[in-house]
Amino acid sequence: MDTGFITDIMMESFLTALMLALPPLLVSLAVGLIISILQAATQVSEQTLTFVPKLLAIGITLVLLGPWMLEVLSDYTVRLFDTVSRYA
Repeated sequence: MDTGFITDIMMESFLTALMLALPPLLVSLAVGLIISILQAATQVSEQTLTFVPKLLAIGITLVLLGPWMLEVLSDYTVRLFDTVSRYA
């Protein structure tokens, strides 16, 4: 195993982690932005108001995209074990 091989594995792991984390983060960002605009428009300054909608939106996102995320993670794990077993 050389440095390039390890670098490729690390790059693929970072990209996979980014691909899995991006949908819930984007949904959280969008819901937070919408709630902030509504709070600014209505002058309601309750800080805990954003928690429940974000929690529900992230939960729905994980339920809807969970099978896809599991498939991406499973494919990555199989490719990782296959690659490591070939070069070990």
